[in-house]
Amino acid sequence: MRRLSLNARLAQEAEDSTELQVVLFRIDHPDLPAPIRLSTDNTERLASEPDVIYGTRSGWAGADPVSEPYLWVIASALVPSDLEDTPAAGQIVLEALDREMVRLVRSFTSRATIAMAVVLAASPDLVEAEFTDMQILSADIDAGEIKLSFSRDEIENEPFPAGRMSRGRFPELHL
Repeated sequence: MRRLSLNARLAQEAEDSTELQVVLFRIDHPDLPAPIRLSTDNTERLASEPDVIYGTRSGWAGADPVSEPYLWVIASALVPSDLEDTPAAGQIVLEALDREMVRLVRSFTSRATIAMAVVLAASPDLVEAEFTDMQILSADIDAGEIKLSFSRDEIENEPFPAGRMSRGRFPELHL
């Protein structure tokens, strides 16, 4: 059973609510000097010179809310299909508002990891749902948007039971 705060539960069940759910993203890669932190809500103005920058201040995933805010990005989610024989995967579409975003995505040759948290805009430090240890499988870039496909490790391919019936582990079976 997943635990939700009372405010999140009331917001989900209300016909109309002033509570806004926000998704925070943390993208990590060994080549990055610091994780990329993104938010789906422009909660507050973080800077006005030289560019206007909005974002969300949260302490999720060890971030310092003052010096490491989650920067606002226009994002949408593509609902996964129910096709059989396909791995469980999700897709997020980020609006490529800056050439630097495209350059950064194209600069990696190995997989980055992504973690996501759902919070309420009024309480960004209280995590309602969290999804960690996922890998970015691909990044498709076209006409002003970046489509990130991500998935968890395929636990369906892990052996069950944990030990394999090999000669070294079960010598009596291989006489």
